[in-house]
Amino acid sequence: MKKTLGAVLLLAGVAIAGRTVMAHHAFGAEFDPNAPIRLQGKVVRLEWVNPHTWIHIETVVDGKPEVWMVEGGTPNTLQRRGITRDTIKVGTVIIVQGYRSKDGSLRANGRDITFPDGRTLFMGSSGTGAPQDGRDPTEPPKK
Repeated sequence: MKKTLGAVLLLAGVAIAGRTVMAHHAFGAEFDPNAPIRLQGKVVRLEWVNPHTWIHIETVVDGKPEVWMVEGGTPNTLQRRGITRDTIKVGTVIIVQGYRSKDGSLRANGRDITFPDGRTLFMGSSGTGAPQDGRDPTEPPKK
């Protein structure tokens, strides 16, 4: 009985851990470092959730509105950089520079946000295939 219970608990733990690992991804799995993008538009929704934050912005392309999902770093990482839920407000017009998704959907990985007053925040992540371009303040300096 103890062996059966132990096996069931072990399998459940492996299944749960597998789902967690699959839910998180590397930059290189979804985004193209050779496809930079600049989006300007109004923030229409914010998702401050793990494993990544998401900013939804409405842009206009060829006279038609498009809502883009822009992925940022984890909430914890952004908070350590001084970016909180209240830093970016719904309705604010921002410029996001980042990289397009590989699948052609209206998704991007955001690197920098520029506010109307000129402030710029780094919202991306380095490593995991993301370009190391000096924008991330935690990147080691290039030699």
